[in-house]
Amino acid sequence: MSLSYVVTGGGRGIGRAVVERLLADEDTVVVAVERDPGALDRAGPRVVPLVGDAADEAVTARAAALAEEAGTLSGWVNNAAVFRDASVHTAPIAEVRALITANLDLALVGCATAVRRFLASGTAGAIVNVTSHQARRAVPGSLPYSTAKAAVEGLTRALAVEYGRSGIRVNAVAPGSVATERYERLLAELGAEPAARVEQEMARLHPLGRVATAAEIAAAVAYLLSPESSFVSGVTLPVDGGRSVLGLDPEARE
Repeated sequence: MSLSYVVTGGGRGIGRAVVERLLADEDTVVVAVERDPGALDRAGPRVVPLVGDAADEAVTARAAALAEEAGTLSGWVNNAAVFRDASVHTAPIAEVRALITANLDLALVGCATAVRRFLASGTAGAIVNVTSHQARRAVPGSLPYSTAKAAVEGLTRALAVEYGRSGIRVNAVAPGSVATERYERLLAELGAEPAARVEQEMARLHPLGRVATAAEIAAAVAYLLSPESSFVSGVTLPVDGGRSVLGLDPEARE
């Protein structure tokens, strides 16, 4: 029997790595939801591309339907995110609120769609929300993102409690810094010397001495989706090379 999954933001970075990891099982089909059509141009025969906003209930409903056509909907990964900062002393409150809502809605809509489909089919499914080390250790300027990700971790715990008796597991992974395309593009734009300083700082912040690969985050997501984690629910798993434990401030101030 084929299993199917939905991965939002599945065209790049962590999302793409999750899709590739799940496809290691030959009986798996993944619906990858992505706003940018260009990010899905390399989709393989077992990847069903869906262009759209993962915060749109019509889009997530379509993703669920496509997944169910391909196999038993077994898991849902809320990876899509909005990366834009704002500070309350410079940005209008409406802008700050909109940024918080944008990131929270991406997880909330995905979770709601997945829960409804699991309940309707009587399937014991798994949901994984991708949050961030910033949910617990904010950095200056990251208020909207940090606030939204903290809310997503609360959402994760609440859903795990409410729907556990239905066999639905809900967990989160909280990455540290990850060498995604976005990260590599930033280094390239900085130039050799500034990029070297950034990498040196990243090594200082992570006890393992480097940033993660997207595949390492995907491995943790795949574990939380799998039967191997059948008694794991309501947790946020840091996948940050010890960054949150070390707790250094990347922008230390007097």
